[in-house]
Amino acid sequence: MVEKPKGPAPVTENEIIEFVTGLPGAVAVTASEHNGAPEVAWGDTFFFYDPHDDAADRRHPFASIVINDYDGFDTFSRLNRPGIFRLNIGVGRVGFEELIGHPPAAHSDHRAGIDYAVTDRILPHPIYATQAWISILNPGDATGERVRSLLREAHSRSMKRHRPRTAKA
Repeated sequence: MVEKPKGPAPVTENEIIEFVTGLPGAVAVTASEHNGAPEVAWGDTFFFYDPHDDAADRRHPFASIVINDYDGFDTFSRLNRPGIFRLNIGVGRVGFEELIGHPPAAHSDHRAGIDYAVTDRILPHPIYATQAWISILNPGDATGERVRSLLREAHSRSMKRHRPRTAKA
């Protein structure tokens, strides 16, 4: 008899997409050939606060899911391993320091000992840590509940910053 693991099930890509798009005004855009995204990003999903569902208003995502390495740019997480994805969340400077233990601006002094390929752990984003982004590879039992809270907070910050584009005269 196989014993079932205790605690909440790992958070899947689809569960994250469903959760985030259930937040008021949140929109998920999955990069594809159809929407003109570069091929390297196909399959990645970007989350925006966009209460009017206006593609022109989607300037800055508050979170994303990345499923592949970007060769020559972002390979630290080794996303090309089977079944691995990375959830990225903009947490703000204060949130970053609370979660990671140092301010985003000081990240280059701390990156040497970080294994960006470890799963189910809140880590600084390997590329965008200085912009106060964190990442979690395959959120699961250790991070699942915290991930939901961080996504709600990022969505809330995005709502507060939201400024619709104005029509040009």
